[in-house]
Amino acid sequence: MVNLSQKFDVLVIGGGNAALCAAISARRAGASVLVLEGAPKFYRGGNTRHTRNLRCVHDGATATMTGPYAADEFLDDLLRVTGGETDAALAKLTIARSSELLGWLNEQGVRFQPPLGGTLSLGKTNAFFLGGGRGMLNALYRKAEALGVAVAYDTPVTGIAVENGFFTAATVTHRGRAQAVRGRALIAASGGFEANIEWLKQYWGAAADNFLIRGTPYNRGEVLRMLLDAGVMPVGDPTQCHAVAIDARAPKFDGGIATRLDSIIFGIVVNRDAQRFYDEGEDTWPKRYAIWGRLVAQQPGQTAYTIVDAKSFHLFMPSIFPAIQAPTIPELAARLTLDPGALEKTVSAFNAAVRPGTFDHTRLDDCATQGLTPPKSHWARKIDTPPFYGYPLRPGITFTYLGVAIDQRARMVMDDGKPAENLFAAGEIMAGNVLGKGYLAGIGMAIGTTFGRIAGEEAARHVRG
Repeated sequence: MVNLSQKFDVLVIGGGNAALCAAISARRAGASVLVLEGAPKFYRGGNTRHTRNLRCVHDGATATMTGPYAADEFLDDLLRVTGGETDAALAKLTIARSSELLGWLNEQGVRFQPPLGGTLSLGKTNAFFLGGGRGMLNALYRKAEALGVAVAYDTPVTGIAVENGFFTAATVTHRGRAQAVRGRALIAASGGFEANIEWLKQYWGAAADNFLIRGTPYNRGEVLRMLLDAGVMPVGDPTQCHAVAIDARAPKFDGGIATRLDSIIFGIVVNRDAQRFYDEGEDTWPKRYAIWGRLVAQQPGQTAYTIVDAKSFHLFMPSIFPAIQAPTIPELAARLTLDPGALEKTVSAFNAAVRPGTFDHTRLDDCATQGLTPPKSHWARKIDTPPFYGYPLRPGITFTYLGVAIDQRARMVMDDGKPAENLFAAGEIMAGNVLGKGYLAGIGMAIGTTFGRIAGEEAARHVRG
């Protein structure tokens, strides 16, 4: 039983990776810590439940990674996917501190495994959690509880008292009644607003009704809204998000990573008019998979279809839902509810434009189209070997980039440009400082772990000071 009437040194809002890293760090620094998780215990952990790896700098090969992966290379990758839209100081801090993460997480009981195969090609850059995100979470919770961190589940925060950048108390709903919880410092690690469809519709309009939320249904942005209303400076484009193309048959919420489709680079993608609309082979999959949710969201009905043939079907990790299969392209079109003639014309034009090369899905190969708009820059092979396979696509939103501005000590920055005295943030609620747009596989966990540690250390320092 958690006694919410006592005053804690540090209150942590959220129950995922960033929150737990903050709680453990603050507790190790001598602070008393209470974690306020809005979800029930079984669903604890936010989007961390659905992750499986983190990106980190390392000097050479490890037991679970090839290498090396230098800070300059990490930064170059980040700048390319964001188009330079990042806070340079915070980005470099994330990358520099990422070199510590494998060792630190190991000390907390988190274990790693060799990377998965398929289209990910992340063996050099990313460390994979043994047991996935839930295995990682369970290890962090065990460590936090062993250290004496208190955790209140099913306890959403409904109010935050902030005056001139100084936090005094939070109001929560616990066991059906409102209760004030006092703390000397607050760390917000409660995610974005991706599960709040009405908020998404403010920026996307009616199209948001067709979005699928591949992460937790509990990230509705209430804490983010309270902080912005309390004078914390916002950061990030509200229309930007981690959005991938997922199977349209996935559930509205919490479908997780198994609903993602990795077939895109091996074939073509068409909209409901059976027309291609973007270069499927623009770059390696870990750097480009997260643009496809936004691309699909911009298509009529927020729907698209990925088409491959038999020679490519076994090259990617399958979806949890079976492929739709047919012996001919027109028959496949009919089963996908597309116009058979239109799809056959699109496939024929694509096949005619393919120029032969040496196919290699692990690198930017020389298989491309010529004279086709849009082009396919790499991995272009004719779709000519039956049976043919298709998957329906929808935008799958993982987390939104609108968040709170922070400094290098993870302190929230107020509207007047000054850092808050005892308000800190970590994880998706501040990831927009680093991710102006785009995404790099595993960087969300790098941001959450790095700034969770920093926020916990700084909150404890404030309490001691």
